[in-house]
Amino acid sequence: MYIDKEHFDGWMRRIMERFDKLEKMHSPAPVQNRTLLPDGDMLLDNFDLCQMLNVSKRTLQRYRSSCELPFQMIYHKTYYKESDVIRFIEKHFSSFRNMNKKGNK
Repeated sequence: MYIDKEHFDGWMRRIMERFDKLEKMHSPAPVQNRTLLPDGDMLLDNFDLCQMLNVSKRTLQRYRSSCELPFQMIYHKTYYKESDVIRFIEKHFSSFRNMNKKGNK
C-alpha cells in the first residue's frame, strides 16, 4: 500500500494537533493552585511526583512500600509533603549528583 507524501503529512499534522490538545488538557496545575498545609508545606499527588522524578506510579509504590518515601492517604488518594520529597531526593539522588560532578571535571 502506497500513501503519497501530502496525504501522509496531513494525517501527521492532525495527529500532532490531537497530541497538543491532550497535552494541554492534562498539564499539571500551576503551583499556586496546589494544596498548602498550615505549616506552609505543599502537598504533591502521584501525578505531580511521577512527573517531577520522571518515574512510574509503580516505582512510587515501591518507595512507599519500603518506607523510603513518607506519604499520607486522604480520601483514598496518596499525597506527599514537599519537604519529605526534597529530603528523599537529597538522600537517594545525591550519589547520582556526585557522579555527574566527577564526570564533568
